[in-house]
Amino acid sequence: MELDLDELRALAGWTADCAARVLPLIPDDARPAAAIAAAREFAAGAPRTKALRTAAWGAQAAATAAPNPAAAAAARAAVGAAGAAYLHPLESPHQVKHIVGPAQQAALARELAGDSAEAELEWALTHAPPEVRTLLNRFPPGKPGKTRLGALHRHLESALRTGS
Repeated sequence: MELDLDELRALAGWTADCAARVLPLIPDDARPAAAIAAAREFAAGAPRTKALRTAAWGAQAAATAAPNPAAAAAARAAVGAAGAAYLHPLESPHQVKHIVGPAQQAALARELAGDSAEAELEWALTHAPPEVRTLLNRFPPGKPGKTRLGALHRHLESALRTGS
């Protein structure tokens, strides 16, 4: 399978937008914001560099150090946004997690903060560019678990695949 750079840029832009929506849930750590900024730079045409991976690792460290579960999920959304540029061209269900992960983590962060996960999912779905849907449909179905995060994954994947 080949992945088009323009598709990866569209994915990175969308995932950055999803993650940015929950950035206020982790205000005292600059690392998730740096990861989102790196993803946006790639989406705007910058090359894939070590800076993207470094920013993703920084956001992962922020998730580990987060003061509460909502902040941790928000930081994980930023990790996924920075990592979107490195989606693997493997026909593997695991890759689907990399496509929907930032949006599902953002929805989980909202829910853990006492807000509506469904409203966050709806935002993500209405703002997903066509390239994200096309890209997702090139992969086999994901294999989410039976947790709440898995339920969010199933909702996103299904809706993105069907266009609803």
